Amino acid sequence: MASKHIVMFPLMAQGHIIPFLALAKLIEQRNPGYTITIVNTPLNIQNIRTSLPPNSNILLKELPFRSSDHGLPPNTENADSLPPREISKLVRASETLQPHFEHFISDIIQKDGHPPLCIIADVFVAWTVGIAKKLGIFHVTFTTCGACGTAAYMSLYLHLPHRHTDSSEIRLPGFPEAFRLHRSQMPEYLRGADGTEPWATFVRKSTLLSLQSSAMMCNPVEDVELLGLQALRNITGLHVLAIGPLFPLEARTPYQRNGKKPGIQLEACLEWLDSHLPRSVVYISFGSQNTISASQMMELARGLEESSKPFLWLIRPPAGFDLNEDFRDEWLPEGFEARMRKNREGLLVRKWAPQLEILSHESTGAFLSHCGWNSSLESLSRGVPMIGWPLAADQFYNSKMLDEELGVCVELARGSEDNIEHTHVERLVRLVLDEEKGKEMKEKAIKLAEMIRAAVKEEGDEKGSSLRVLDDFIRGMAEASLDSRD
Repeated sequence: MASKHIVMFPLMAQGHIIPFLALAKLIEQRNPGYTITIVNTPLNIQNIRTSLPPNSNILLKELPFRSSDHGLPPNTENADSLPPREISKLVRASETLQPHFEHFISDIIQKDGHPPLCIIADVFVAWTVGIAKKLGIFHVTFTTCGACGTAAYMSLYLHLPHRHTDSSEIRLPGFPEAFRLHRSQMPEYLRGADGTEPWATFVRKSTLLSLQSSAMMCNPVEDVELLGLQALRNITGLHVLAIGPLFPLEARTPYQRNGKKPGIQLEACLEWLDSHLPRSVVYISFGSQNTISASQMMELARGLEESSKPFLWLIRPPAGFDLNEDFRDEWLPEGFEARMRKNREGLLVRKWAPQLEILSHESTGAFLSHCGWNSSLESLSRGVPMIGWPLAADQFYNSKMLDEELGVCVELARGSEDNIEHTHVERLVRLVLDEEKGKEMKEKAIKLAEMIRAAVKEEGDEKGSSLRVLDDFIRGMAEASLDSRD
């Protein structure tokens, strides 16, 4: 009998756990009778538990972890609670979970009499591939990023091409000859990397391990990310499965982000959006782990006010401060929030916002974003054009792809050190909402939304590309597993 047990292991970060959980729910929905176990550290498992529907059969497994053993604050198990410079410590500390994870898998084999069907592991916990090979289990690397972002990240760390040229334009192995990355589109910590730094060593090792997987899953749609998927296949040599988008496509579908409570009630948020004209509001968010500098925040606020366009801004403390502390009025122009509230020109939300519902609302006309992949895909699926401000990691490559390949984004700034002026903010906001280029971006975004929806559409025997790819892969693994036991 073929195994029907799938073990999933996301990185300890919200932007990774969310798509892993969505994938687990999708597999469970489409494969009744399968057992799915999500593995992580205790505090993350507690948060995941609050996000499971009452009727879910998804199992959760805690692996012991003590953050203070790794130079981290006590009870720190998620990247969201750490400043950027500390996140690499947490990610590298995941390697200490190896013996606990292997013991767990061995227990499954002893109990069931055969190995799990497969292990689906985050690209940053690629050390799981060694355990899978040792115990005879299919191993699938899941990158929660887009294909272009993942391919660029891997190419940079595998080859360090910026070390071999003085040019500001860098060619990336695995990409077409004409594709170039500007040095300013590389995260600051990577521009000076020579491959010997702890983080560079870890990423390179993880990338090389992931190349030993049986396959790779990623979260875009095949027809949307053609260039990125081809580059990723060139670089990895793996069977790459595009299975996105991994979130609800219907407006106002319940979608809880692992215990995160919005800083505003959904009803109040929708009531504010209802009071504005269609395609008139700018939504601003830099994700759960990113923020901009205090001076940039001031200029952004001034530019938004001078644009006279309504905006909804998810605000967090600026760079150098704890993202979880209370927001201070001093970080914005004097009297800014009161003026915006009085005229209903701007709504400032603390901590967290119901992003999918905001992007789904007809009044939302643009998304000023860090271009994290989850946020980018959510925006595209709603047909909302973007104003890009990449801050870290794959965000720079996503912004480039959204702008140059898809034509749905204009870039405002790069990084938290970039100098911006309020006049530039005002100009780009007006460009996207009022000018002809903005209308063209909107038309392209709507077409992409249709393609994204088609990928997960199902009518009778007809299935979208992402559903078909996922179903075929699960069935193929089950058949191969059965053959290996005959």
